[in-house]
This record gives sequence, C-alpha cells and structure tokens, in this order.
Amino acid sequence: MSYIGGPVFWILAALAVAAVVMFFERLMELRNAQIDSQDFIKGVINVLSSGNEDEALAICEDTPVPVANVVSTAIRHRKGSILALREAVDVQGRAEIARLDRRLASLSVIGQIAPLIGLLGTITGFIKTVMLVNGHEIVPRAELVGGAVSSMVLAAEGLAIAIPVAVMYTGLRIRLARIVSDLEGAATEIVGYILSKEART
Repeated sequence: MSYIGGPVFWILAALAVAAVVMFFERLMELRNAQIDSQDFIKGVINVLSSGNEDEALAICEDTPVPVANVVSTAIRHRKGSILALREAVDVQGRAEIARLDRRLASLSVIGQIAPLIGLLGTITGFIKTVMLVNGHEIVPRAELVGGAVSSMVLAAEGLAIAIPVAVMYTGLRIRLARIVSDLEGAATEIVGYILSKEART
C-alpha cells in the first residue's frame, strides 16, 4: 500500500497548493490596501478647508485604497442629511471590508478540513490493512508495516497543512483588523469634519 498517488494524498496536496495561492493573493491585496490613514485624512481635510472639493475627490481617486474610497463617499454625500451621510459611509465601509475579507473564509475552511481528511485517509488505510490480514493466513511483515505507515503519513500530512494554514489565516486576520480600524477612524474623522463644517455655514 503506497500513500504516494493515493486519492487522499493528492487531495491534501491540492488543498495545500490552494491555501498557499490564496494566502499570497490575499496578502498582496491587504498590503496594497494599507496606507498612512492619518496623513491621508489630514491632507484631504486641508484641501477641503480651502474649499476645493473637486481636488479632494481627485486625491481620493488617485489613491485606490479602502480608506480613500470611504473618504470619497463622505465627500460626495456632504450635502445630504446627517443620516444619509452616515449611512453612505457605513455602506461603503462594509463593502470595502467584505471585498478584503473574501477568500479568507476559504483559507480557514482548508485549515479545518485538512486534518479531518488526513484522519479519514488514515482510518481507511487501517481498514484496508485489517481486511488484508483477515483475508490471508500469512501476510508479510513489510506489507503490514508499509500499510500502517502509509496510513499514518496521511494524518501527518493533514496536520502539516493545517498548522501553517492556521498561522497564515491569523496573520491575514491581524492585517485586516488594522485596516478595519483605519477605516473606522477615517470614517469618524471625515464625517465629523463635514458635519462641523456644515454647522458653521
């Protein structure tokens, strides 16, 4: 019995490749989504203070990151009611977070099911080994040991996938949490500025 080429082995290998691809794709997008939100907000507010809303919108459009999209939404809805302004910013913020969060759930699922699939392969392998012993009076020791080892390797493979995937998922979640915090801070600051400016006029 050889685990190399067995269906469970190749399923786990495919999951490992998919997890690595998802991780780097998400990592690059999350890295590109991060900017110094404090400096960005200050710059936009300075432009708005001079009464140049179009330039502020242009700055946001030239900075394709979630924080800029939320700030742009607030500027575009500055003439509406307070409720409409807050709702527009909230909707845009949720949309940005959902876009960044996509595929993270898939990575988590891979980390959870990989050891279970490995365990399934191990149990199936041991069942085959028991059936082999039951069907023959004499079974070579090498074949028994080979079957047992091959089965246990599948469980080890599942764990070897699950552990780094859990680390990758946690790292991405930490990055996403920082972006969400920046989004919330930017939304609060730009909405507060717009409301205070409208109150003065």
